[in-house]
Amino acid sequence: MNKLITNALKKALGTESAPITAVIEKGGIRRFAEAIEDPNPLYQDELAARSSRYGGIVAPPTFLRSLPTSRPELPLDPPLERILDGGSAWEYLEQVRVGDVITAVTRIADLNERESKSIGQMLIATFETIYTNQFCHVVAKQRATTIHY
Repeated sequence: MNKLITNALKKALGTESAPITAVIEKGGIRRFAEAIEDPNPLYQDELAARSSRYGGIVAPPTFLRSLPTSRPELPLDPPLERILDGGSAWEYLEQVRVGDVITAVTRIADLNERESKSIGQMLIATFETIYTNQFCHVVAKQRATTIHY
């Protein structure tokens, strides 16, 4: 069995993507809430949201999935042709609000290799994306896994 985790991959651990920044707009929150069929007035009704503990419209936690992100490239040698989504886990730390400026940075957090009887050698890569607002507060963390084979 050839080793998938090369020295180049070991050196890539911890590599970060370029930051990607997005301004959170009320219309984007409203459209997202409509798309997921969530009628919560905190996401669409300014009057109701202003009288809440948040003082205004906020985004559903899953709204961050709609923001653009990028990932650092994995230096695979030889390249693996197929990729499966291994799922993700989220930690929500602060409410995202209209007008927030959210920046996402993704890093290669972990690499493992496994052997499967059905598909052979697999490289399991874990990426961690940190979402921060304009006050440098971390609003959410995402850990996503990809399976390369």
